[in-house]
Amino acid sequence: MLKEINIKNADFNPVKQFSENWALLTAGSTDSYNTMTVSWGAMGELWGKDVALVFVRPERYTYEFMEKNDCFTLSFFGGEYKKELGFCGSKSGRDYDKAKETGLSPISVDGRSVAFDEAKCVLLLKKIALQDMDKEGFIDGGISEYYNGMGLHRTYVGEIVKAYIKE
Repeated sequence: MLKEINIKNADFNPVKQFSENWALLTAGSTDSYNTMTVSWGAMGELWGKDVALVFVRPERYTYEFMEKNDCFTLSFFGGEYKKELGFCGSKSGRDYDKAKETGLSPISVDGRSVAFDEAKCVLLLKKIALQDMDKEGFIDGGISEYYNGMGLHRTYVGEIVKAYIKE
């Protein structure tokens, strides 16, 4: 069961969560949603709001859901879900029912988006800004290696409107 908390009181390291344990970024409703694994992201304060930044390439199926919906979630897991998150990051929701294939249990979050019951922490975010990346802004030349012929990410800034932890 998820218990609502104040995000400022959360006891986890967002850098470690993104880079080591990964997360599922999900947009849509329980009737129609998609999820993808993210290992890049950021959290902090921007414009007087608690926010998270996520990055989605236009080729990803989740991109369509991010564009159509005002809210999205980040579901953070422990490292024991690496296999399931690996599947969700390497297979398209166009071709697979990711919840069925992984055994993860989708749940409605405040009637505004979808997350997963197995998550240790869930953030409900409302989109407040977006910006497409531009290679002209890459100061470090090594960044380009992440884009070998693929589209540049769209950055979504989401205000953290609710945060939950597993009880």
